[in-house]
Formats: sequence, structure tokens, C-alpha cells
Amino acid sequence: MELFKAVRPLPFMGKAKYAIVLSIMMVLGSYALLFTKGMNFGIDFVGGTIVQVKYEGNAPIDEMRKRLSGNAMFEGSSINEFGSPDEVVIRLKNSSDSVTQDIGDVVREKLSGTGQFEIRRVDIVGAKVGSELREKGIMALTLAIIGILIYVSFRFEWRFAVASIIALVHDISIAIGAISLIGLDVNLDVLAALLTVLGYSINDTIIVFDRVREGITDLKEVGLTEIIDESITKTLSRTTLTSLTTLLVVVVLFMFGGEIIHPFAFTLLVGIGVGTYSSIFVASPILIWFGFDVKNYRTKLSQKAAREAEKKRLRAQFEQGVV
Repeated sequence: MELFKAVRPLPFMGKAKYAIVLSIMMVLGSYALLFTKGMNFGIDFVGGTIVQVKYEGNAPIDEMRKRLSGNAMFEGSSINEFGSPDEVVIRLKNSSDSVTQDIGDVVREKLSGTGQFEIRRVDIVGAKVGSELREKGIMALTLAIIGILIYVSFRFEWRFAVASIIALVHDISIAIGAISLIGLDVNLDVLAALLTVLGYSINDTIIVFDRVREGITDLKEVGLTEIIDESITKTLSRTTLTSLTTLLVVVVLFMFGGEIIHPFAFTLLVGIGVGTYSSIFVASPILIWFGFDVKNYRTKLSQKAAREAEKKRLRAQFEQGVV
């Protein structure tokens, strides 16, 4: 299905310098947010307790705060709406290391008489477990990026690999900055979304780079800039369709998936949008700025093809008993 039937290549690389300025501003803004505002880590990464309470009517949050304020167990806790006025979440700094009784029973006893309610969820994560999860989450992101670097280096050429990794760091940085700006809880769901963004972004970039590599072989009379413009133009319909259909699903998740899935869906929304943009306006221009030599690459491809042909010839001679 072709959405765009361009007669001639669209001049994407002619606008790349403006896109890079925008990208630098967004990345620097994201790091500024990280250093000033920081990340709002959930109990998955810092430990603590979450109690989700659902009332038959609107939750009496003020009354709940009064009832719980007199107990040392709930010191420093927060009570907030959770998606709707009849549902609230109580967040405590205490975890299973310090809580010696069933926290659900304690909450049920303290809130007795505030209305008809039920305890829908009690999540407890120790501080040590949270710290380990945070370290392993950072390690997972790092190993994923290293693995992608090695894969692209073998499949293409080192400049392609470096361009891909810079685009991935760009995407993750902006996604994390958006999370910090909104103040979302960073939990295992958000980590899963970031890893998904890595996979989506590199897939989009690889498709463009595949077309660039084909263009280097087929388009003999043009330079790298024209080859990249031609390649992006050819993949534009595919990129647009893939991004729109994926975003449609994520938007539905964000709007109707409930409060629990909001951080995951929001991270995907930002990451998919930025990942599509970076495969065109970040990864591709970097090839040009790194001084990628089209003639030299064509020579390498020719030499590789000659070696493969020679191997096939020798193998055929061996099988026929000539050698």
C-alpha cells in the first residue's frame, strides 16, 4: 500500500540541520529535567507499599488522611485518586522489612466507618529488592544498546552502527525526559516500555539503512545525500503506516487501559513518535557527517562479492573432484 507516490526523492537531508538543532534542544532539556526534577521511582525500584482502595461512592480522601495520620506506620504516606473519584491509592514508605502485620487489615480497620469499600490490591517491595531491580533495569538497557551496536556493526558498517546507537540514545533520553516532566511513576512497566522503544526504533532505522545500502549498489551516479533522500522516500509509506497503526493501538491503551497502564502507554507514545522521527532526521544525517565514503564502500562490497564467488567456485570444483 503506497500512501506517498513521489516522482522524485523528497529533500529530507536538506532539512536535517534544523531537525538536529531541535533534537539537541530536546535532549539537553531532558537531561536538565533529570538533574533538576529527577525521576519519580515507584515501589518497584525504591521499595515501599501500595494499597489500592475502591469505594462504592466518591472516596473521602480528607477523612482517610485524618484516620491514617495517627498511626506511625502511615507516617509520610500519600493518598491520591487512582483513575476515578471512587478509587484511591495509599503509598507508604514502609516495606515488608518494617511491617509486622497485614497492612491490608490495618487499613481496613483504620478506614472502618468511612463508607463501603474494598481493598483491591496490596503491593509490598523491600528496599533491597527495589535497589536490585533498579540496578538490573539499568543493566538491561545498557546490554540492549551494546547488543544492538554489535549486531548493526556486523550487518552493515561501523558508521551505520554508531549512527544507530546515537539515534537510540536520543530516543531514550527524550522519552525519559518526558517521563520526568510529567512525573510518572517509574516502575517495571516503564522499563519494559523503554526496551520496547529500543526495539521499535532500531527496526525502523535498519529498514532505512537497508534501503541506503541497496541505493549505494544501484544508484551509481549520485552521492550519499541523494541516496539517503531516495531511500527514505521509498520507505516513507511503510514507516507512516507502521507508526500510525502502532500509535493507534497505544492511544487506545492510554485512553481506556486504566491508570495502571498509563505510564507504560505514555512511554510508548513518546518513544514511538521520537523513534520514527530519529530514523529519518537523526540516524541518516549522521552517516553524512561521519564522512561515509560511498566509493570506498562500493569497493568493499565488490571485493566481498568476489570472495564469495571464489569460494563458490572452489567448492564446486571440490565437489566435482577437480581439486
